[in-house]
Amino acid sequence: MTWQIDAATAADIPALTELILTHGPNVWNWLPPDEVAAHLAQIATGEVGAVVAREGDAVLGVVTFCRTTHFARYQSEDRRDAVHGYVCEAAVHREGVGRGIGAALLTAALGVLEAQGLREVYIDRHEENAASAGMMRKAGFSVIDTFAEPARRPHGSGRTAVSRIVFERA
Repeated sequence: MTWQIDAATAADIPALTELILTHGPNVWNWLPPDEVAAHLAQIATGEVGAVVAREGDAVLGVVTFCRTTHFARYQSEDRRDAVHGYVCEAAVHREGVGRGIGAALLTAALGVLEAQGLREVYIDRHEENAASAGMMRKAGFSVIDTFAEPARRPHGSGRTAVSRIVFERA
């Protein structure tokens, strides 16, 4: 059977919570259960968007995203107050790893954010998370900053890498 990508709905929240908390944890990911639940609850209000990969009734992966001004410090002076996108969570079921699901979900999420008129999208990860780094690079992200964040990144170097993609306007 082949998988397909579509927009997540409020009805998907329990399955997405289960997916992220079961298949997302590793030494590189910061996934406090209460914060994950609060974040996913915002899908119901539209504050958070998400794209989901499904195979039949099974949820194989998710990427969540939102509009924010949190990364304003990285924007040019003339765009300092501009709303931009942030890719928040990405998780793929262990049975879906290696099938291109994560990359396809990230590309779909970027398409939604670009269609909303956003020019920049940011994403972050533990600097040593090679799998995430590869997926981000493949989607067109470039690392723009790396900094110590030991409370959120207690393993390895304890550093966060922030990446950005800028959509070119015709």
